[in-house]
Amino acid sequence: MSKNNSIMNPNARDAMDKFKMEAANEVGVNLKQGYNGDLTSRQAGSIGGQMVKKMIEDYENKIQ
Repeated sequence: MSKNNSIMNPNARDAMDKFKMEAANEVGVNLKQGYNGDLTSRQAGSIGGQMVKKMIEDYENKIQ
């Protein structure tokens, strides 16, 4: 059984890209459309961390 991390729904992909751009903007990382291989691990991690933080906040707000 192989796993695939790709997003199959184009609408979901667009929403995730927008979410990623917003998170990058919030942590001060200049993210561009397409390939961002020039990012440092710290920059990429801060974007991912901000995304997780926002998802947790959203979840906590929904269960209250």
